[in-house]
Amino acid sequence: MTDDVDPYAVMRPRRGRAVAIGFAVGSLVLFGAVAVLVSRAGIRGWGLTDSLLMFGVGVLIALMMWRFAALRAVPSPSGLEVRNVLLTRRIGWDEVERVRFAGGDPWVLLDLTDGDQLAVMAVQRADGPYGQAEASRLAALVQAGQRRGSGRT
Repeated sequence: MTDDVDPYAVMRPRRGRAVAIGFAVGSLVLFGAVAVLVSRAGIRGWGLTDSLLMFGVGVLIALMMWRFAALRAVPSPSGLEVRNVLLTRRIGWDEVERVRFAGGDPWVLLDLTDGDQLAVMAVQRADGPYGQAEASRLAALVQAGQRRGSGRT
């Protein structure tokens, strides 16, 4: 870790977040435009309900993309809060056995002491050197947290 980086700064993906936000905005614009244009075209059997449902599909897609844009990992001296697409989980540093960011993994995986794995989707391979640096920072935090927890310095 470098001295100018806060070791407990929130970890967020860069590329994936930008893509998700772009798709969210795009789906709202596209489905909104289709809903308006089709209703104005006077297609037989197409009413206000159909237009609202069409826009609703765009809103659902945007909400899904918002969840992808909201991925994050929040480290603290006591542990890590990981917000993935569906679940948010809080773990202590002593629960982490190993940090993995192997060649083909799209994001960091934490091997936990209970035999489970936890994906940290906020640290992604698609972010290149930035993702690698975040994975290294996370590994250093795990190591420091485990030393602190066991009383070693």
